[in-house]
Amino acid sequence: MTDVDVTVVGAGPVGLALAAELALAGATVQIVERRTEPDMSVKAMSINVPTAEALDRRGLLAAAEQVQRRALERVGPFAPGSGARFTGHFAGMTLDADLVDWADPDLAAHTSVDGARMVPQPDLEALLAEHVARLGVTVRRGVEVTALEDTGDDVLVGTTQGSVRTGWVVGCDGGHSAVRRLAGIDFPGTDPELTGYLAVVDIADPEKLADGWSWSPLGTYRCGPGPGRVVTAEFDGGPSDRSAPVTLDALQASLRRVSGTDVTLTALRGPATRWSDNCRQAATYRSGRVLLGGDAAHVHPPFGGQGLNLGFGDAMNLGWKLGAVVTGRAAEGLLDTYDAERRPLGAWVLDWTRAQIGVLRGDAKSAALRAVVADLLSTRNGTTYAVKQISGVAQRIDLPGNHPLVGRYVPDLWLRDGSRLADHGHAGGFLLLDRTPGATFTHIASPWADRVTCVTDTSTEPAGVLVRPDGVIAWATDDTTPAGLTAALTSWAGAPPAQTALAQRPR
Repeated sequence: MTDVDVTVVGAGPVGLALAAELALAGATVQIVERRTEPDMSVKAMSINVPTAEALDRRGLLAAAEQVQRRALERVGPFAPGSGARFTGHFAGMTLDADLVDWADPDLAAHTSVDGARMVPQPDLEALLAEHVARLGVTVRRGVEVTALEDTGDDVLVGTTQGSVRTGWVVGCDGGHSAVRRLAGIDFPGTDPELTGYLAVVDIADPEKLADGWSWSPLGTYRCGPGPGRVVTAEFDGGPSDRSAPVTLDALQASLRRVSGTDVTLTALRGPATRWSDNCRQAATYRSGRVLLGGDAAHVHPPFGGQGLNLGFGDAMNLGWKLGAVVTGRAAEGLLDTYDAERRPLGAWVLDWTRAQIGVLRGDAKSAALRAVVADLLSTRNGTTYAVKQISGVAQRIDLPGNHPLVGRYVPDLWLRDGSRLADHGHAGGFLLLDRTPGATFTHIASPWADRVTCVTDTSTEPAGVLVRPDGVIAWATDDTTPAGLTAALTSWAGAPPAQTALAQRPR
């Protein structure tokens, strides 16, 4: 164990992504993980557009596309007519890709990552593990955090492998987060009503089960996509011990109850996952020098794979901000924007998944509501709306500025040389697209040259775009007027190095 700027607790996709962003920002970082090996249990099967675009900006798009090609070979299309386009489902009601208005401006602006959406969680974790290894980040497995002491200047972390003093600690250690508990952060929310299972199994008599999603008074189940993949959900009041290993007998009993058949399972192919509709959000994402991300900050039902993507967004948002604070490029107050920006999206995801639980119940009222929602989702507008929400293209952060792009994730911006703006973001940092005849915006940003990559182009609108390291547009204009650019640079990228050095000079 070594003293570092930041210790990330948890080596899942969120912890790995966060550590990579911190390393790119110049912070020293290590990851500690209680598991001795990566978690190979069956979880999310896909990623949303902001997550795929984050991989794209870091030069990982080709690797993600390769993962999707392998996934499609195994399971085929996820939805009718979808091909390689992932649409998803709402409460088990599959969204027909043929009904989606793919010309919708939000969807049409984010197509470059269509070939990198079906990335199962274990594959994403492996991809990110290679990424952090290239960046020199140390991952220490078999290390469990047992104590935290925030001194105000740093954090003393007690572990099963000894103590370490670190500048900051970020808990990305799941819904039962030790970091959250040791930091004394409350975790309010709603209790579970159901117990769910997710696994890949061998089935002796698969013909007894319906393909796709099916409902019964006791709950719901799904077979697919892919051979042997099953999901069950029973409204039984929630699991008594969610941490207990999932046995083949327990999974078979659940599947028999919800399907009303005597189907026989003969083997588990890999670890199975037990889940519930427990919905909780941390009272704060930051307490002093301790921060939370991913499931440590919010838990909810896994419908649509929203949890993985929500946590990945946390990592991308926090990584560059904490990195800027650690390296002295920004004041500590920048960290306040992490909770302010990510909390509303977390609350929305909790409600989005709660709504699906509401139409999944086996009672007559929920069945009637499900029929109404199914009718809405069989329309072009209804399907397009749901796909936009699930894919993440409708996400927006409330930032100052009147341009419609401000607060949104940067769309596909093709340049005259055949590259895309995202191609210039592999090293992290800010991106400034400058389409003024005299490179006016580049000249204004020159004092921030150590943290802003300026990309000049000869196309037209938008004339200028400032993209934060997390892909969110902080400033944009359709003309050559630089109004607001200096303020946006100062607000998000910090004071220019010369001003920072002058302010820090002893008097």
